Amino acid sequence: MKKYIVVFSLMCLGLVSCKNETKETVKPETTASKKVSDAISDMSIYNLPSTWTNQDGADIHLKDLKGDVLVMVMIYTTCKAACPRLVADMRNIETRLPEDTKDKVKMIFVSIDPETDTPERLKAFAKENFMDEDPWMFLRSSVENTREFAAVLAVKYKEISPMDFSHSNIISVFNEAGELVFQQEGLGVNSDETIENIEKAVSEM
Repeated sequence: MKKYIVVFSLMCLGLVSCKNETKETVKPETTASKKVSDAISDMSIYNLPSTWTNQDGADIHLKDLKGDVLVMVMIYTTCKAACPRLVADMRNIETRLPEDTKDKVKMIFVSIDPETDTPERLKAFAKENFMDEDPWMFLRSSVENTREFAAVLAVKYKEISPMDFSHSNIISVFNEAGELVFQQEGLGVNSDETIENIEKAVSEM
């Protein structure tokens, strides 16, 4: 009888040991996977703590955009010179993207004149340009946050008169982690390389 008790006890210990070993093996893998997916590099714009408002009046943080490839340009809606050309360049890029790529890309306009470009004004501008649906987004923030973001993109702008600015003409591409991977400079330039970099960023998701 004692023999059976000893054997039964050893079997129970074996089961407990196996269960503990299984827990110890699975748990670290799950935790590690989560850390990798949540990681944001030092080069990511998602580190910026600023709050932005979109054309629908909703407040967001840049990290809320994580998971999509971002194509961004800084403009202002009362611009009559360069900005209409930049809008056309963004539309051209979006039109040329493959259909299976478009749903992983956001095309974003960031206002350099937040005092004029209220959410209501951005909404009207979006409708005027037939950009009031995905993948288009319009953002504004405080003057300070706008300056900080422009510095990250190496975009320079200066108010030269009320509602009139001189500014850089740069379209920036960010991968899903918010890291800058390419910039297109100039107006009406060939966008082949921009599209190639967007497709590459999507393929690496």
